[in-house]
Amino acid sequence: MSRRLARVVLPPLVALGLFVGLAYLVSYVFLSPSRRFLLPPPHDVVAHSFFRGANLHEQLNATWDTAKVSIAGIVIAFVIGATIAIVMSQAKWIERALYPYAVIVQVTPILAIVPLIALWFGYNFTARVVVCVLISIFPIITNTLFGLLRVDPNLHDLFTLHRASRFERLVKLQLPHAIPDIFVGLRIAAGLSVIGAIVGEFFFRQGTPGLGRLLDQYRAFLETDLLMGALFWACFLGIVSFAAVGFVGRRLTRNWYEEGR
Repeated sequence: MSRRLARVVLPPLVALGLFVGLAYLVSYVFLSPSRRFLLPPPHDVVAHSFFRGANLHEQLNATWDTAKVSIAGIVIAFVIGATIAIVMSQAKWIERALYPYAVIVQVTPILAIVPLIALWFGYNFTARVVVCVLISIFPIITNTLFGLLRVDPNLHDLFTLHRASRFERLVKLQLPHAIPDIFVGLRIAAGLSVIGAIVGEFFFRQGTPGLGRLLDQYRAFLETDLLMGALFWACFLGIVSFAAVGFVGRRLTRNWYEEGR
């Protein structure tokens, strides 16, 4: 057990140590004292972001606000995306009709439609959630559709032999079979939803300030140490979202397949 734990924990710790060492090298060797604000040494980042109560409180509040937007976005994206995938799986002509528009949503730069989102939904919580949905919905659609369509044809023949209805085939065969693929899409979408929340906060400058607003504020005032602290919380939120969805997915599908070692 201890050996397995070491294999899991040691590589990230070694990589972190190398990164911290590189940061100190650049900060103290390659940058002059007058330019050290461009990359503050790690201990300054920790001291200013995590050990000053006002800064820590501000960043924790912003992280929680971003988390609420991200959670709302991923839930709505899952409901809409899974519904679209189920409808597309029922007939090839429906898939051909809807799939191109899902691709259009995926490839359209979100910055290009920010003005429209602002006009239609305002500049507050709802607009940020819409950005999350638009950014995170495509992986849910594609992975859910893939899982629904890749059922073994022999199983379909068995359901046909027993004269199962379309609804019974969907509920008892396709959806259970698609669960692993659905959670693959959800894990991807969870990280994208955090990105969408931060992007929305960055451009919709009203309402409660999330991490996107703090990042923009710290950038404007060249507070690089606080900027890196906010980046840490953004990464932390994305990792927690990804890990939480992965944990639930593994708990639901652990009897379906063995994970590679």
